[in-house]
Amino acid sequence: SSVGAAQLLLQHGARPFITEMGSSRALEPWQEQCEQLNIPVETGGHSDNAFQRADLLILSPGVPLAAPLVTQAQEAGVPVLGELELAWRFCKSKAVAVTGTNGKTTVTTLLHDMIAACGHSVALAGNNDTPLSLVVLKEPQPEWVVLEVSSYQLETVDRFHPVIACVLNVTPDHLSRHGTLEHYALIKGRIFAQQRTGDADIRNADDPLVASLPTSDGARHFFFSLEKQGKNTFSADEANIYLGNDIVASCKDNPLPGKHNLANVLASLAVMHAGGFDWQRTLKGLRKFKGVEHRMEYVTCLDGVDYYNASKSTNLDSLRVALESFTRPIVLLAGGRGKGSDYAPLCPLVRERVKHLVVFGEDAPLIMAAYGAAVPTEHADSMMDAVKRARCAATAGDVVLLSPACASFDMYDNFEARGRDYKDCLCRLADKKETGQ
Repeated sequence: SSVGAAQLLLQHGARPFITEMGSSRALEPWQEQCEQLNIPVETGGHSDNAFQRADLLILSPGVPLAAPLVTQAQEAGVPVLGELELAWRFCKSKAVAVTGTNGKTTVTTLLHDMIAACGHSVALAGNNDTPLSLVVLKEPQPEWVVLEVSSYQLETVDRFHPVIACVLNVTPDHLSRHGTLEHYALIKGRIFAQQRTGDADIRNADDPLVASLPTSDGARHFFFSLEKQGKNTFSADEANIYLGNDIVASCKDNPLPGKHNLANVLASLAVMHAGGFDWQRTLKGLRKFKGVEHRMEYVTCLDGVDYYNASKSTNLDSLRVALESFTRPIVLLAGGRGKGSDYAPLCPLVRERVKHLVVFGEDAPLIMAAYGAAVPTEHADSMMDAVKRARCAATAGDVVLLSPACASFDMYDNFEARGRDYKDCLCRLADKKETGQ
């Protein structure tokens, strides 16, 4: 986001300077990019002279407003904006913005694909790999931009005005920065703050904190719910998806497994309805959606066994959601660098859903101790070893699921690398099967 903001500022005649606290080798590609773009930078700490003549301070999302250098700048009268707010002031596209503790990436990616399926130019940006600054540098800008927005970004918005805004859920997260769950929810609610008459706000009717967030006068209100039907509410039963009491889609149109993904789909359909998009093209885009990489991603089928990649599952709650997504027997691959959690509370669910467990990584002994008495368990020395053991344990109709419930840093640089290794192992096994090796 720092490079995107700097490029935008350069285009408008400003003189950006980037100051970065870190100094690891992982920054080298970023530093090379800055050098190629002639953007001056400093690393290894924030020097005083970086702020003494500043006319504007742009924060990357990870920098809290309470940081001493930020408060000093504000006390000196220097305006402080986030990258999202800066870019918004140059944005000509109509914006759909989505926030929430969980599900943002899936919903925004699905919305991007459905809007494109409706024949509109659209970009995906925000709290992902593409900062909004890079989108607004394009000429022409797209008709629509779909924004994944974090609570960190919402702390620094002022004029930010999405014509459709959605809050998916609020669960405890980032409380070391936001203090209380209630304050965290109010930060999420800032996504609605600048909405006007005719705009649409969409929220989760099953989440009391989200349902009670302040609204803007004149905005149209829509809801989604896994628990009940209601006016202006998208809901579902085992067969159909409803708006109010009217059937608007079949559950067969939804390609994603799990109740959590059904909620994501209902939220996305509410956005598309609020935006007046072509409904048949919307459903066509939904049916073609393959999911987001590393988030309950379908990988392949080998010998009648479906393989899924949920490498993004880095905690116990995400493991719970993953296990609840399937009614078929599961061969589970779990492990990595733990976060100090007690694995025992999930033991009843593991006993119910998992037929075989393969553990790996630093927390393998702890996971084996928690679940080894409930299900047959094996220890693997590598991802390939884990995949081979899972394949031997699975029979036609089963699911093999990588849902580690742990961070990846004992074996990989990030969860993406872990998921790619899992898929690469499956690809190599499939190639050997096809060649008869």
